[in-house]
Amino acid sequence: MRTSELARAAAIPVSTLRFYERRGVLPAPGRDPNGYRSWTEEDVRTVRFLRRGQELGFTLAELSTFSAVSAQTRATGVVAADVAEQAFAKLAEIDARIADLVRTREAIAGLLAARCLDPGAACPVVEALAG
Repeated sequence: MRTSELARAAAIPVSTLRFYERRGVLPAPGRDPNGYRSWTEEDVRTVRFLRRGQELGFTLAELSTFSAVSAQTRATGVVAADVAEQAFAKLAEIDARIADLVRTREAIAGLLAARCLDPGAACPVVEALAG
């Protein structure tokens, strides 16, 4: 299939495919006799894997490692403990971000609770941000 067909099948823009190629996470495609790039169904799966992994917060470097481990696992039958370790680390990172967001939300809610009743007084939200 051609590049535009791969992009359509993976539901991403062609520019994203080019980006994946430049970053080295998407292998160079074969070429048709006429010189057009020729992608396979395996390439569709790879691109979907990369897109979904990024949606879950993994970096392209992490996903590249996952792909390599996955290929090695298929070839050797070895269990991929490194992938699980990185996934647990990502989960801890997400939990930390959630905790930060909860603290931020509580701080903003606290500022909003201190409504300014006196029209001549400074707004508590502005004062807190300025101070």
